[in-house]
Amino acid sequence: MSELEFDVLVIGAGPGGYVAAIRAAQLGLNTACVDARETLGGTCLNVGCIPSKALLHASQSYEQASSGALEKLGIDVSGVKLNLKSMLADKDKTVEGLTKGIEFLFKKNGVTRLTGLAAFTGPNTVKIGDQTVRAKDIIIATGSSVRALPGIEIDQKSVVDSTGALDLQKVPDHMVVIGGGVIGLELGSVWRRLGAQVTIIEFEDQILPGFDGEVRKNAARVFKKQGFKMLTGHKVTGAKKTAGKVELSVEKRSTNKTETIEADVVLVAIGRHPNTDGLKLEKAGLSANSAGQVEVDGEGRTKVAGIWAIGDVTPGLRRRYFSR
Repeated sequence: MSELEFDVLVIGAGPGGYVAAIRAAQLGLNTACVDARETLGGTCLNVGCIPSKALLHASQSYEQASSGALEKLGIDVSGVKLNLKSMLADKDKTVEGLTKGIEFLFKKNGVTRLTGLAAFTGPNTVKIGDQTVRAKDIIIATGSSVRALPGIEIDQKSVVDSTGALDLQKVPDHMVVIGGGVIGLELGSVWRRLGAQVTIIEFEDQILPGFDGEVRKNAARVFKKQGFKMLTGHKVTGAKKTAGKVELSVEKRSTNKTETIEADVVLVAIGRHPNTDGLKLEKAGLSANSAGQVEVDGEGRTKVAGIWAIGDVTPGLRRRYFSR
């Protein structure tokens, strides 16, 4: 078993991790960054905000051209057709360019890249495969993953998560989005602009849980005007796949009245959970809180000296600080 030693080890190569690794190296520290993916950039660059924004931009351009919205500007566009294959290819090209850009910055700044799953074996050591890596400071930047909905199996075909929704090979006639948060509304917008009927099912009484009340109210007005069907205060109680369709059992919380909604594609977007499983935090003297997050102070310190945490793996707007 080989052993490597660094000044700084960053676990996770997403926007928090790769930036921290590059900056540490620029400051003269011998730095390594480990990630399970073959490409750098984490969820955001690979299957998150970057590809979704690429599709938002492309779908908006398509809608402007196909709906006649450009005619008032004196731009007469006729015979507009959607080439979804090319749109998805352009999205992938955007992702590839950015992930390779981070790879270049790692090489330029001397960041050692490690690939695999890391697990603590002590407060300043982790195991990656058959390698032991020791570092004076370790930054946990493992991000988050899609939260599953019990009883709804994601097959990335008729029932997808946010990753699958970025790569649908045809525009569904009807997409049902379970979850009225940012991710569901964003990806729902892409497919609505490309021609799908989109229904949002949100457990709370308004979309965008956690946002300011006026923002939620005005956002709902805008999305409804765009053609979204909103079922707030509803919950999904079951799903059945039949003949290429998905039948969802939906219950209105205030009356317990149930209905069945049929969809071509169902997008499960009920939130994300921090990636702390498998880190073996207890080996380092740490533990996750009830939400699975690593508690930190205002500067990202955990309760163990030399171990830091940043990004989705830490508490967000409702951060609870602990005294050192």
